[in-house]
Amino acid sequence: MSILSISPVIPAVVIEDPSRAVNVARALLDGGIGVVEVAARTREALVSIERIATEVPEIVVGAGTITRTAQAVMAVNAGASFIASPGPTPALLEGILETGLPYLAGCSTAGEAMQLLEHGLTEARFFPAEASGGPAYLAALAGPLPGLRFCATGGISLENAGRYLAVPNVSSVGGTWIAPADLIRAHDWAGITDRARRTGEMLVALSYLQDTISA
Repeated sequence: MSILSISPVIPAVVIEDPSRAVNVARALLDGGIGVVEVAARTREALVSIERIATEVPEIVVGAGTITRTAQAVMAVNAGASFIASPGPTPALLEGILETGLPYLAGCSTAGEAMQLLEHGLTEARFFPAEASGGPAYLAALAGPLPGLRFCATGGISLENAGRYLAVPNVSSVGGTWIAPADLIRAHDWAGITDRARRTGEMLVALSYLQDTISA
């Protein structure tokens, strides 16, 4: 399963109240986005993942901010379709791979990226993207590591997402701007749908511009 092929943007969300989870997922779907990453730091977050997986099967739901193997196992049991972590450690890498789910491991150096390739991973997240060199650093990795594609996260917004997606080895970007915590708390589902739709329109325009330049 290629997580990065689902959508050029992966919304990262923090859901404090599981009763809002289904509405968040449906708002993203209404805006044209078919994947969501829920920060799985609390028991409530795991309930949110379970509710989305059960009640909104049209969207691919993943568990993010995983830092321990035990969290990954609980996320699997909750119905997560993929796992994401801010970075790899040997124990965490092995533990998550044993779950059998697609894994977006975070990396910010060439050495960490090479470690992921050694474990058979061809998709990763570049985190924290803005603080770790941004698009220029990712472009520099494309030559020596052509087999690895990235989702850039950390400091990404609607304003700078296009700069990342213009880099050949970047397949998607991730961030909280589409479904921020304040809109979730306010039950502003229309606002989330609007942000998702505007992001999609921006990405379509970017793709058209790149195709025009290439031609």
